[in-house]
Amino acid sequence: MSQNELTTFQPTDEAQLKDAITWAISDRKSLYLQGGNSKANIGRPTEDLCEAKLSMASFSGIREYESAELIMRTGAATTMKEVEAALAETNQMLAFEPMDYSALLGLSPDDAVKSTIGGIFACNLAGPRRISAGSARDHLLGFQAISGRGEAYKSGGQVMKNVTGYDLSKLMAGSWGTLGAMHETTFKVLPKPETSRTILITDVDHHLASHIMSQAMQTSYDVSGATWLPANLAKHSSIDVLRLAEKNIAACRLEGPEPSVKTRLKSLRDMFSEHGKIEELHEENSEIFWREIRDVIPFAKAIDDRVIWKASVAPTDGAKLIDALSGLNNPDFFMDWAGGLVWIAVDAPKIGSTDIIRNEVNKLGGHATLIRGSHELRLEHEVFHPQAAPLAALSKRIKDQFDPLGILNTGRMYANHQKREG
Repeated sequence: MSQNELTTFQPTDEAQLKDAITWAISDRKSLYLQGGNSKANIGRPTEDLCEAKLSMASFSGIREYESAELIMRTGAATTMKEVEAALAETNQMLAFEPMDYSALLGLSPDDAVKSTIGGIFACNLAGPRRISAGSARDHLLGFQAISGRGEAYKSGGQVMKNVTGYDLSKLMAGSWGTLGAMHETTFKVLPKPETSRTILITDVDHHLASHIMSQAMQTSYDVSGATWLPANLAKHSSIDVLRLAEKNIAACRLEGPEPSVKTRLKSLRDMFSEHGKIEELHEENSEIFWREIRDVIPFAKAIDDRVIWKASVAPTDGAKLIDALSGLNNPDFFMDWAGGLVWIAVDAPKIGSTDIIRNEVNKLGGHATLIRGSHELRLEHEVFHPQAAPLAALSKRIKDQFDPLGILNTGRMYANHQKREG
């Protein structure tokens, strides 16, 4: 059954939300949780596995914004557009730089603007500043939700008796709606840096880029972004110096007060001058470039129907992973997070690509997530990296604590997290 054909519940307050989940428990109906629905095509196809849809769209709006205290509280379905507009008025930001997958997933402009703050935290999304500011879960101060038991709970206050001891905010971030229907979020914000500048070291392969990024991160210069982009992807940038360079590019970003940025930038330029020609992006182009990296625009513009993976490894292993996967079906790669995040694009696999990627990532102690693939591929293969047996058992126990019947986003993350019958 397609998601458009599912019976839809759209509660407008916590009591109605609890009633909807209580009904699902009593009738043993699995629920497809939906906020803005901008990430519906990531994860296993939940709409195929669920029997009713639970829209969270009514839980929207900024409820409290204490800019002096660097705290915002919102309904979970508040759009990122509304959150970012409010922050811009006070020159503040979400420091973890949440990415926008809409171009990569081929969403229409109308669908793209539906991305919600609750979805960002539920998916634990973070962009290039992840290496300095942490992930989304590091900025989630609290939330309110209804569990798959039909019980209200929240972080930092009243919690369910049988989950006491868990760091609830850490658990909720990255759970993809499988542990509760989150209807309110409270999170940290930070002042936006006075300026941003980026140095580009040109004509470096992925091995030298890995060395450069590692060196940059070990300095005291507070590098807040480090990426490597090969020439065939750099040409898709909207920035002339990248588009016309026809060279592989390693980039490092510095942010903060302008005098400090200028001083640190000069030090970085001097450090890397022996590696080749160095270009510089000033504030406007620097911000554009890092949005392109954040939103995976090199793949969104260059590729129409290829399979897209993101692999997380130790930063020093990013180049090794690229070498190990060079024999895939027409692969392309670029690195973010100073080499700790490798974006991979391959032609639609006939056989084997999924296993090859997972095996090589396993050898490096990392994990790989299928971000874009066909409906069939996402249904037949695990989208999230298979967990080792002890971790899988722990994950299952946590799921059972919050959602013993498996009714919330059943099977979205793992095939064995299905609704229980009988």
